[in-house]
Amino acid sequence: MKKLVIFDLDGTLLNTIADLAQSTNHALSVLGYPMHEESAYNFMVGNGINKLFERALPEGEKSEENVLRVRKEFVPHYDRHNADKSRPYPGIPELLEQLQLQGLQIAVASNKYQAATQKLIAHYFPKIDFVAIFGQREGVNVKPDPIIVEDILSIAKVDKKDVLYVGDSGVDMQTAINAGVTSCGVTWGFRPRTELEEFNPDYIVTGAKEIIDIIKK
Repeated sequence: MKKLVIFDLDGTLLNTIADLAQSTNHALSVLGYPMHEESAYNFMVGNGINKLFERALPEGEKSEENVLRVRKEFVPHYDRHNADKSRPYPGIPELLEQLQLQGLQIAVASNKYQAATQKLIAHYFPKIDFVAIFGQREGVNVKPDPIIVEDILSIAKVDKKDVLYVGDSGVDMQTAINAGVTSCGVTWGFRPRTELEEFNPDYIVTGAKEIIDIIKK
């Protein structure tokens, strides 16, 4: 039986795409750049917000300077509006409560910047006692670098064989592979099932309840 379950945040625990799209479009509009349809953001997120902004900027405008200009407009807006439309996916609150009741440790490993990661977890899952909540931190490589998983393991004090990593993207599956832990892809997130399958994860699930069965293995 697994002892620690590590969850990605965006696209795994929470559907955050509407608020991410709104705040990015706000920043682009302020700076005079064209905006994007909400659905387009499914393929822009997942590698941290700087990469999101680079992808959202027009060709020929993807400089580091422009990325930082977008970030300056995005962060204050997102900090105010990141819980406007974001919601937990079906069955996720119940899953987290059940894992906690069964005595498992639960952690979050996200490429969303740290302050927003902590704020959203506190807002939507106040009754869950997470052993660690890590987002994108200054000076720390983002996923798929395994450092975020290794940092969680150092706190949780569990062996890699006792860990299940759950995420919705190829980045997440690669993170689990790089960290040497069991991988579980979810199909309800931002990326298609085919992206998950490219990485041959240990498991792919279509509903939150299926994760309960996996942790018993």
